[in-house]
Amino acid sequence: MFFSKKLQKFQNIKHCFFSRKNGFSKGIYESLNCGTGSNDSKENVFKNLQLVSNKINCSNDSLITLNQKHTNQVIHFKNEASVENKLTADAIVSEVKNIGIGILSADCAPILFYDHKKKIIGCAHSGWKGALNGIIKNTVKKFNELNSNNNDLIAVVGPCIDKKNYKVKEDFFNKFISQESNNKIFFEKIDNEEFLFDLRSFINNKILESGIKNIENLEMDTFSQKEFFYSYRRSQLNKEKDYGRCISVILMT
Repeated sequence: MFFSKKLQKFQNIKHCFFSRKNGFSKGIYESLNCGTGSNDSKENVFKNLQLVSNKINCSNDSLITLNQKHTNQVIHFKNEASVENKLTADAIVSEVKNIGIGILSADCAPILFYDHKKKIIGCAHSGWKGALNGIIKNTVKKFNELNSNNNDLIAVVGPCIDKKNYKVKEDFFNKFISQESNNKIFFEKIDNEEFLFDLRSFINNKILESGIKNIENLEMDTFSQKEFFYSYRRSQLNKEKDYGRCISVILMT
């Protein structure tokens, strides 16, 4: 369990970037796998989600996650009637109290947001595709539509894959350069065909571009810190057939 120093200052906010520890899952999913889309035993995943609900102090039905598809789609919960589980999107902005909103991740970055003046929370799932296609910009835009001032917004970027372990090919590099030539600063060339990509820096830049200056980073690497995190890329390299997902949750009381 990992926490934001910035968010811990607010008594009405409960949050956690959960590690993979202290759950019920076995084998490659050991142990707190919260990915209902994984091939893990559904019974164990639901037990894990119950454990997370207990830690965050909400009912199991009040822990809301998304059907994440690496999109730039943002869901808005205005009131209790609008709250729905497993909608297809990659971010939630919520004005509803006592509802835990969560992001599942396994190398992508979970981002938690809070506007302490307007009392609005948010969470976003940002891998390279979401970040490139505007998930961060769209999340902040939704806050702004609710009259949130960027000077009052806090963004906390959770554990994700570190640059030194994020090797990519030239076609990947070209996707970023074709959108903005200056994106080359987020890549380090290894040889003619391979680069290292700095996902965290790219995400931080997108948050800054959106007008938020109050940013915190939990500088942990999901790929190398296997005792704490699941990693899609590590599982691929190990030729495992599937992988677990960690959960990051924020709730407002």
